[in-house]
Amino acid sequence: MVEIPVALIGCGRIGWMHAANIASHPKLKLSAVHDVHAPSAEKLSAEFGVQAYSTAEGIFSNDSIKAVLVASTTDTHVDFIERSVAAGKPVLCEKPIDLDIARVNQCAKNLEGSDIPVQIGFNRRFDPGHAAASKASRSGEIGELRQVFITSRDPEMPTEAYYRTAGGLMRDMTIHDFDLARFFLVDEPVEVFAIGGRLIDPEFMEELGDHDTAMITMRTEDGKQCHINNFRLATYGYDQRIELVGSDGMVISGNRKPHELQRFSKARTESSEPYMYFFIERYTEAFAAELSEFADCIESGKAPSPGFEDGRRALLLAETAYRSIAERRLVRVAEVE
Repeated sequence: MVEIPVALIGCGRIGWMHAANIASHPKLKLSAVHDVHAPSAEKLSAEFGVQAYSTAEGIFSNDSIKAVLVASTTDTHVDFIERSVAAGKPVLCEKPIDLDIARVNQCAKNLEGSDIPVQIGFNRRFDPGHAAASKASRSGEIGELRQVFITSRDPEMPTEAYYRTAGGLMRDMTIHDFDLARFFLVDEPVEVFAIGGRLIDPEFMEELGDHDTAMITMRTEDGKQCHINNFRLATYGYDQRIELVGSDGMVISGNRKPHELQRFSKARTESSEPYMYFFIERYTEAFAAELSEFADCIESGKAPSPGFEDGRRALLLAETAYRSIAERRLVRVAEVE
């Protein structure tokens, strides 16, 4: 089997994970890396035995590199997506596409007419439990879908440096949940009502104009409902659950633990291991399956799912939620779009 040469842009924590996944994938080969912080790129290149480029241009001008994975800072995503497509290289880009919906809309116009695959890194769609829940719902197993519940709670607050560049809770954290909501509902949400809270670190959140807790309710045109709840400091672990309720039943995709051993004693019953700590551990299979989708799209030229429009729609829901928080009312997505 001929392996597809892939270049990685961005050599931070998630970049290292992607590098390992590319290197171990049967259809892909890690061929080059780049990071604006040269020592990071050099360290990763030494670990995997690949070339480190001092500039991204070396990657885009190299015809032997057939695809690009972008895991750099958010403000570079649009540029690298457009340059990848211009170079004829399929691209898998981490979320979000950008923090500015106007810039994303302009990028969409710039990409019109291109058939180069652009995949966005909403990996949670590929979680085995979440994917199985979606399949069960779409097959009619639970009848007509009526409600979607998404719980997404982090085990710790991000660093101050991260917070100052992340773009806000809705664009950074909840955007994954907006994508999942669209994935499960199938029909587009048309109305959003959101409440943002500053319950964990009120002073810092006030300074940033950000939120550390949130609840969002959405509705599709035909009345399907979705509730999302976010919390930045779940002391009991990384809490990731979804529940789909239909006219004939319900399916749940729950949390993951290292193993399912339970302990019983006088002091406690059904005591078990904590949840897997954070996103890399919790979504290991999802990240691998996401990469397989990318490899299939490169081989076949088919449009990836989730694609660019999925990334744009998720950001649009984030912007609608922010307007709802600011104006304390239910907001139709069309008002923002």
